[in-house]
Amino acid sequence: MYYLYRHLLQRAGGHRMGIREQLYDRLAGGGRISVDEALTLWYEAPQEELSYVADLLRHKLHPGNRVGWMIDRNVNITNICFSQCRFCNFCRTANSDEAYVTTDEEYDRKIEELLALGGDQLLLQGGMNPALGLDFYTSLFRRLKSRWPGVKLHALGPPEVAWLSRAERMSYRDVLVALRDAGLDSLPGAGAEILSDRVRKLVSPVKATVAEWLGVMREAHRLNLPTSATMMFGHAETVQERIEHLDMLRKLQDARPQGHFGFITFIPWPFMDRGTRLAEKDGIRSNVTATEYLKMIAISRLMLDNIHNIQASILTVGKETAMISLHCGANDLGSVMIEENVVSAAGDPFRVDPDTMKDIIREAGFIPVRRDQRYMPVE
Repeated sequence: MYYLYRHLLQRAGGHRMGIREQLYDRLAGGGRISVDEALTLWYEAPQEELSYVADLLRHKLHPGNRVGWMIDRNVNITNICFSQCRFCNFCRTANSDEAYVTTDEEYDRKIEELLALGGDQLLLQGGMNPALGLDFYTSLFRRLKSRWPGVKLHALGPPEVAWLSRAERMSYRDVLVALRDAGLDSLPGAGAEILSDRVRKLVSPVKATVAEWLGVMREAHRLNLPTSATMMFGHAETVQERIEHLDMLRKLQDARPQGHFGFITFIPWPFMDRGTRLAEKDGIRSNVTATEYLKMIAISRLMLDNIHNIQASILTVGKETAMISLHCGANDLGSVMIEENVVSAAGDPFRVDPDTMKDIIREAGFIPVRRDQRYMPVE
C-alpha cells in the first residue's frame, strides 16, 4: 500500500513534495523525524496525506483490524485543590460548600456498580488537597485492595506525586514505592497539559513543572510501573510546543530500562473551555477543529514510534471524529467511562455504553477488542 501511495506522491512532483516523500520513506523504514521536520509536515502536508501515512504506521504496529476499548470508572478522591488551574471548573477550595472527600461507603457503592457492569479498574484522581498526605493515600489503597482485591488502581499522577514528595520530604521514588506497595497498579499521565513551562505559567502556575512531571514519570518507568502519557491542547500553546511535547515523551520513553513498560499509550484531547477562567477571564477559547484534532492524532503516530498505542478521546471529540481518528493513526477509543466529572465540568462529554462502543468501532470498519490498562485483551 505504501509503495502505491509513494508512486502517487512522485507523480505529484515539486520540491516540497520531494521533502515530504523523503520523510515518509524514512518513517516507513523505521526511522524518525525531528521536531522541525514534524512542523514541516504539520504546515505543508494535506490532512489526507498525513492520515494515510499515519494509518500505514498504525497497521505496521498493530497488524490486523482490531481496536481496543475498556470499562472503568473515574472516582474523584477529592475536589479540594490548591492548584486552582485556570482551565479547571472541577476544583474547589477547602471552605467551599461544594468541597468533598469521597467516603468509604461511596467507594463501596461505586465499585459494586462498576463490577456489576463488568469493569474492574478504578481511575482515582482529583484535586491536590493539602490536608491529605501520603498516609491517607496508602491507607485508602490498602483498604480498597483488601475489600476488592481484583480491582485495578490506576491512580493519581505526576503532579500529586511531586506534591507528596515536597510535603513529605521524600524522593519521587520513595513516594511511588509506598503507593505501589499499598496497591497502586499503574500511574496515569494526568497533569501533562502542555510540557512547556511558558504555557504552564499561564494555565497552571502552581502545578508541577515540566521537569517535575518528567522526573516523576522517569522514576515510575525505572520501577516498571505502567504509565500513560497525555496532552491537553488548543489553548495557550503554539504548534511547535505541541511537537516539542511529543519529542519529550519520545526521549523519556527511549530512556526507560529495557523490558520495562514505560508509556503504554498516548492520549491527546482538546481543551474544553465552558465556564473556565481561561476562557471567561483570559479570553482563551478552545480552538481545535475536528480536522486539527485528526492532524494531531496523525502527527502523534508519526512522532511516537516507541509508544505503541494512540488513544482517541471519544469523550471529548464525539463519535464521528473518533471513528475517523481510527484511520489517522489511533488504535483505541478508551473507556466507556462510567463516571467522569473533571472534563464534564468544562464541556458536554460524549458518553457511551459498552454495546454502543463496540457498535461504533464496527461502524468504523474495525473489530472491537475489550482490553485492560496494560492493553491486554480481556474476554
